[in-house]
Amino acid sequence: MEKISLPDLVAKKGQASVARALGVSPASIAKAISAGRNIVVTVQDDGSCEAQETRPFPSQKNDT
Repeated sequence: MEKISLPDLVAKKGQASVARALGVSPASIAKAISAGRNIVVTVQDDGSCEAQETRPFPSQKNDT
């Protein structure tokens, strides 16, 4: 089992591969990285992935 930040995993495996492993679109991966979201991906020994985001509580709403 390995824990790695989303940007580091994308740099290592590629955006499309990470998106496929997490079941999301490549655009959502790009948006999460560009927004600076604190997402850590756990890569299991069998290659499966699970992502978790850490956010402050209460979280601040964006005014955009």
